[in-house]
Amino acid sequence: MLAALHIPEKTVTLPVLTVSALKVLLYYDLFRYPLTASEILYHCRHQGCTESQLHNSLSALISDGKIFHYDGYYLLKNDPHLIERRIKGNALAEKMKQKAVKKSELIARFPYVRGICISGSLSKNYCDETTDIDFFIITAPGRLWVCRSLLILYKKLFLLNSKKYFCINYFIDSENLSIPDKNIFTATEIITLIPSYNHALYSDFFRANNWIADYYPNATMVQCNTSLSKESLIKRTLEKLLDTQLGEWLDRYFYKTTINHWKKKFKGMDEAAFELNMRSRKDVSKHHPQGFQFRVLKMYDENCRAFEAKHGIPLLS
Repeated sequence: MLAALHIPEKTVTLPVLTVSALKVLLYYDLFRYPLTASEILYHCRHQGCTESQLHNSLSALISDGKIFHYDGYYLLKNDPHLIERRIKGNALAEKMKQKAVKKSELIARFPYVRGICISGSLSKNYCDETTDIDFFIITAPGRLWVCRSLLILYKKLFLLNSKKYFCINYFIDSENLSIPDKNIFTATEIITLIPSYNHALYSDFFRANNWIADYYPNATMVQCNTSLSKESLIKRTLEKLLDTQLGEWLDRYFYKTTINHWKKKFKGMDEAAFELNMRSRKDVSKHHPQGFQFRVLKMYDENCRAFEAKHGIPLLS
C-alpha cells in the first residue's frame, strides 16, 4: 500500500531546478504523456532557468536512471510506446481543433456568450477515441443560467445530448473571472486554455488569475487570432428581449431548477465535494460529477510520494 511508503533515512538533495523538472514529469506521467525540454521549461516552477541549465539537470537524471529520453522526449517510464501514443494523439488533436473552432463559432452565436476557450485534453494538444471537445465559457453577468440553459437545450434537441463535440461543463461570468481552486490542477488547466472567441476577455481572465505564477512562473498567455465577428441580429434581438424582468426571472428559474435537480441526482455527494465538483451560483456553473480534479491531485501526490520512496529524493517538502 502507498500509505506504507516512506522516504529512506538517507535522502538525496537535488538542485531546485532538477526537483522542479521532476515534478513536471511526475504530473504529466499521470496522463502517460512524455514531454519535450521546452515543455518542461515552460511548466517549470523554477523561474529564470535557461534551456542549457535544464538540459544539464535532465542529463544528470538520465545518467542516474531516474528518467528516460527518446527522440527528444523525456519520460519517467522506460516505454518508447508512450512517445508513439503521444505523436498519434497530437496529430489527431490538430484535426479535432478544427472542429472545436467551428463549434466555438456556433456557441458564440448564442445569447450572452462573451468568451470561449477550448479546454481539457484538446487544449493540451492530445486527442484519442475517448476525447470530448471541452469548452470553458464566459457569459455576460446576470444571465449565465439563461445562456447555459439555451446551450444545454440545443445539445439535447439537436445533438441528442451527445457531448463528444459539445462538452460545456464550466461557465463563469465576466464579473467573476477569478477561479478559487488554487492548485496545480487548476493552474495547469488555465495555462493550457486555447482562446477561441474574444481574446481580450481571455486576457482579462488570465490576468485575474495571476496566482498561477506560484505554480507556473514561466507561463504566458496563448496568442491566437480570435477576432470578434459582428454579432448576429438574432443574438442581439434575443438579448434585448431578455434584458428585462423576463430575463431576470428566467435566470433565477433555470438556476434554482438546475441546482435542485443536481442535489437530488448527486445526493450521495458530501457538501465539500459538491462545492468542488458542482460549484453553482449565479455567476458560476461547474459540472464535474466524476471529481476529476480531486482524483488527479490525489494521484499526483501518490506519484510524488512513490518516487520519493524509491529514490530517496524529497519532492513534497
